[in-house]
Amino acid sequence: MSQIQIILHPVYYFNPNSRTELELISHSQFNSELTPTLHGMWHFRSSHILYLGIVLSAVVIITGCFSYFQEAKSSKIMESFKNMVPQQALVIREGEKMQINAEEVVAGDLVEVKGGDRIPADLRIVSAHGCKVDNSSLTGESEPQSRSPDCTHDNPLETRNVAFFSTNCVEGTARGIVVCTGDRTVMGRIATLTSGLESGKTPIAKEIEHFIHLITGVAVFLGITFFILAVCLGYTWLEAVIFLIGIIVANVPEGLLATVTVCLTLTAKRMARKNCLVKNLEAVETLGSTSTICSDKTGTLTQNRMTVAHMWFDNQIHEADTTEDQSGASFDKSSETWLALARVAALCNRAQFKAAQDQLPILKRDLSVHETEDENDNRYLLVMKGAPERILDRCSSILIQGKEQPMDEEMKEAFQNAYMELGGLGERVLGFCHLLMPEDQYPKGFAFDCDDVNFTTESLCFVGLMSMIDPPRAAVPDAVGKCRSAGIKVIMVTGDHPITAKAIAKGVGIISEGNETVEDIASRLNIPVSQVNPRDAKACVIHGTDLKDLSQDQMDEILRNHTEIVFARTSPQQKLIIVEGCQRQGAIVAVTGDGVNDSPALKKADIGVAMGISGSDVSKQAADMILLDDNFASIVTGVEEGRLIFDNLKKSIAYTLTSNIPEITPFLFFILVNIPLPLGTITILCIDLGTDMVPAISLAYEAAESDIMKRQPRNPARDKLVNERLISIAYGQIGGFLSLSLCSGH
Repeated sequence: MSQIQIILHPVYYFNPNSRTELELISHSQFNSELTPTLHGMWHFRSSHILYLGIVLSAVVIITGCFSYFQEAKSSKIMESFKNMVPQQALVIREGEKMQINAEEVVAGDLVEVKGGDRIPADLRIVSAHGCKVDNSSLTGESEPQSRSPDCTHDNPLETRNVAFFSTNCVEGTARGIVVCTGDRTVMGRIATLTSGLESGKTPIAKEIEHFIHLITGVAVFLGITFFILAVCLGYTWLEAVIFLIGIIVANVPEGLLATVTVCLTLTAKRMARKNCLVKNLEAVETLGSTSTICSDKTGTLTQNRMTVAHMWFDNQIHEADTTEDQSGASFDKSSETWLALARVAALCNRAQFKAAQDQLPILKRDLSVHETEDENDNRYLLVMKGAPERILDRCSSILIQGKEQPMDEEMKEAFQNAYMELGGLGERVLGFCHLLMPEDQYPKGFAFDCDDVNFTTESLCFVGLMSMIDPPRAAVPDAVGKCRSAGIKVIMVTGDHPITAKAIAKGVGIISEGNETVEDIASRLNIPVSQVNPRDAKACVIHGTDLKDLSQDQMDEILRNHTEIVFARTSPQQKLIIVEGCQRQGAIVAVTGDGVNDSPALKKADIGVAMGISGSDVSKQAADMILLDDNFASIVTGVEEGRLIFDNLKKSIAYTLTSNIPEITPFLFFILVNIPLPLGTITILCIDLGTDMVPAISLAYEAAESDIMKRQPRNPARDKLVNERLISIAYGQIGGFLSLSLCSGH
């Protein structure tokens, strides 16, 4: 570009008012007379080239600093997520206990773990004493799982005699033989699968590549045009080539890299204030391009805390308040039965019923014995809760309107109907009962023994039922509604039971009111499910066992024909299959996850979103973005910000490109009519990097259009960041208009 100016600037030595004289001089004669002057000015121009190099170097350094500081901010937060691998392990070798580094553990070692330890390798348990491990990061199970030497399942992930590398021992002690270490562990295999996946280019990277091809085509076209003009007007081949190179360079928007980086950084900072931490700047725009969100249920769509949703007492079902701010439904709390039910629930709130314990003795946490509130009443109050059918078997009466009535067949039928109705809502149901113990048999000071039960646990009085559910977050239904209006399909992918998953999906709006699954249609028409045409159902709930048997074509058909989909009881591999299926449909997929088992899907997705609070370290490493509050509504905020930055980048690029034609026009007039050139190299750079860049960056602060979340997601094949229409407007309409304005003003 500076070489072009060496030819052009000497025109100033002619009298610009002597237009007639200029017209009489041929172009070749004009240039031959300038040659001595050009050689004399070479050293002067060399200093300008030095300034040009300094300016461009400064731009590169500043741009790099913006990217560095943003990445450094993410890295500082990620430093706290690197403590997953245990540092030490307690092994028994040749009968002696020794503490060694975890990486020194080998297959065949006998390892001892206790509450609070991380498992240093995959272990086969040989002895255990009350040992429980937290497998939530690996399997998604929120409850600690007991470990014992007994093989209870063919699936290694389900059996109790295997403890997995990097999971936590939460209580008790255990000893186990090391069976796998390093990459051969279950965790290692998942990590290998994750690292082997190719996530591909981000949408914004593809757009920038497309823009480079487009602007290169325009620059080469204009350069060749100027080259042909120069040759036709009598310039030498060397001079024409210099024009060609200069015009190509002049068409490159030097400030664009800095503009795009700064715009993405500013948006990333805005998103961080809204609880979305962006690890990769390009992910900012990717979220805005998302057309499908595969969301986890627990903790993302829900509050991740079990809450009473319904109660059955006085032979009626009552709805409880499950809202986060306790502003929801209420009921009459003056009933004597309600007071009794609340008392039992409060006194027995540590009781837990575990599956497959029907034949076990009463556990001390299943029941408790208390003194009554009445100082004149010396009787003890026994309270118990557990599985409704177990509790009912121990009851001979039921409390109705505060009075005990015999538990007859009619009341048992009413109980069964209520139990089935609450269970059908996907809620976990507990039964409650109590007994005022006879004072003559259990006098004041009686020594109750819950280990060796020395009191009655039969002929109790049934008080009522409570059903519990992990309720939706308050902001999620509105967020799902915004996604739907924005044309984004929200798919629930969970390891929970299909009934529970369906209930939550309906609660948050993933399955809209009025939309039915094939099971709903079959139930309404009282026909077998096999007789229902799947295409008649807009919604569907797919069980993991069914998903396993689906072919790729069947999977594609489900994703194409159903707008509202819930996948339940899914494995990590199935979640990955779901993501790949959505991508085959041409969707830009965002995936949320919090466990190690989610990391392959997070890596494969166009944008992986990990949970900042409940998420495992591996999931956070695999993801492109972290939700600091684990809230689905934050994703929708990120989508809006991503769409906004795409719109604003288009405006910035359009603004940047409009100056190219006015900058090129003086070259054209100089070639054609030999008028003095008003723009020098440094001047053009100052325009591109100084006056152009700041207004272009300021467009990143532009507010969103009112319909930004009502538009359909952009189609990457059609809706480009820079397309032919934008080029024609920037170069043809606005650029041409500015050029004509400058010429007419001159």
